[in-house]
Amino acid sequence: MVGAKEKIAYGLGDTASNIVFQTVMLFLTYFYTDIFGISPAFVGTMFLVVRIIDAVTDPLMGSITDRTQTRWGKFRPYLLWFALPFGLISVLAFTTPDLSPQGKMVYAFVTYTALMMVYTAINIPYCALGGVLTADPKERVSVQSYRFVFAMLGGLLVSSLTLPLVEYFGQGDKAKGYQLTMMAMSCLGVGLFLACFWGTRERLHPPAEQEGDFKTLFASLWQNDQWRVLCVAAFFLLTGNVLKTTLAIYYVKYYLGAPNSITLFITLGMVANIIGCMSAQPLAKRVCKVKAYIGLQLLAALACVSAYWIGPEQHGLAFGAYMLWCGLFNMATPLLWAKMADTVDYGQYKTGVRVTGLVYSSVIFFIKLGLAVGGAAAGWLLAGYGYQPDSVQSPEATAGILISFTLYPAIGSLVVAVVMRWYKLDAHKVEKMTMQTNGLTQ
Repeated sequence: MVGAKEKIAYGLGDTASNIVFQTVMLFLTYFYTDIFGISPAFVGTMFLVVRIIDAVTDPLMGSITDRTQTRWGKFRPYLLWFALPFGLISVLAFTTPDLSPQGKMVYAFVTYTALMMVYTAINIPYCALGGVLTADPKERVSVQSYRFVFAMLGGLLVSSLTLPLVEYFGQGDKAKGYQLTMMAMSCLGVGLFLACFWGTRERLHPPAEQEGDFKTLFASLWQNDQWRVLCVAAFFLLTGNVLKTTLAIYYVKYYLGAPNSITLFITLGMVANIIGCMSAQPLAKRVCKVKAYIGLQLLAALACVSAYWIGPEQHGLAFGAYMLWCGLFNMATPLLWAKMADTVDYGQYKTGVRVTGLVYSSVIFFIKLGLAVGGAAAGWLLAGYGYQPDSVQSPEATAGILISFTLYPAIGSLVVAVVMRWYKLDAHKVEKMTMQTNGLTQ
């Protein structure tokens, strides 16, 4: 049994992660195009290249953590080792040195690559840590619900405070404002990572006789057919999600014509995210996790598409539709991460080899691939529809922002709903596996 105190400590780690992750999702494209002065086409391509590079390192990081042996465990020590580097590089990524246009592109590429690399080094072990806190499938949903409530609280801090802090610190100089805002948030993030390190404990361990070379571990992973289903689902899920969240600022500023409502729009979205995450555990107690997940993806797609018919003057409906989408989408999020832990057990049940780090890191590989494609698509679509930074948009550009914010992201959820029909680890199967794997791991 994992106590509430430990669940909160674990959740604080994702509060720290989301201070940067949500800033990247919500503001980095806008920061690069409208503050740093980089073309949206280059930003889109950079996101694709950097995130693919970053994603390739994820399985490597996972295999490293699976072979790590310290007195603190396999995964917790990375929170201690990389908290400070993560904070420092986050500030550098939101710093705007006075450089030539080519110099700005090089600086953005180098700092963004470094940010994603150090994010991998701390976030892969953090995610895998959630899979070794408990073997109880119901407790896993609870742990992930706590995690994502606190993750969204981090997102709420970002959405509600970023622009006001930029204004406060910058006093008209937005570049300085973003740098100092990120400095303040990074200091908070470092402290929260350390709290997560001290407040959690690893309980599940691989079999004592398990071999640790990468070839053996990866061969075992490949036999896990349910892991493959999650990988495909994760890719399409994040592609649609990142496309929508990246374009939220552009939707409010240029389609709704309400730039002063950007903070309110994304903050209300974060509130809906929190409510959705809090609702995951009660839902999982009453409905099969697999059926619930598929249903939530279909409802999220419907909410997303419905916003296409909302006019630019209908601000209340636009805000409501976005909140509905956020709530439905994130009600499913803890269920997905609980499935990852179940998939680790399934791999051990099937092969006798437990590869917690590799399962999480490889699914995150596809998550980041989705991040790359979704982020790149946002930049390419803006450029393709003729978007001009910080100016009055053409009718074609405004219509393109609307379509890209509403219709395209829904496709991702629809594909995920179809793919998850091949996921077979329902409650009965998980209970059977748990009874066997507990004998191997405890």
